[in-house]
Amino acid sequence: MDPNVCETCWHYDYDEETDTFYCRMDLDEDEYARVFARADGRCPFYQKGDDYYLPRRQ
Repeated sequence: MDPNVCETCWHYDYDEETDTFYCRMDLDEDEYARVFARADGRCPFYQKGDDYYLPRRQ
């Protein structure tokens, strides 16, 4: 899976406490394996979004 795609995903967030980025999706083992086993490398939970997504919609 392309990490650049994660950077534009609505579920990709920053944790100030650990100073890392992470995916907020609550995936179990099977879902996690399904995401990384896809031949096309696309995440089925991807939602386009960024810091300006909501202000643009208002």
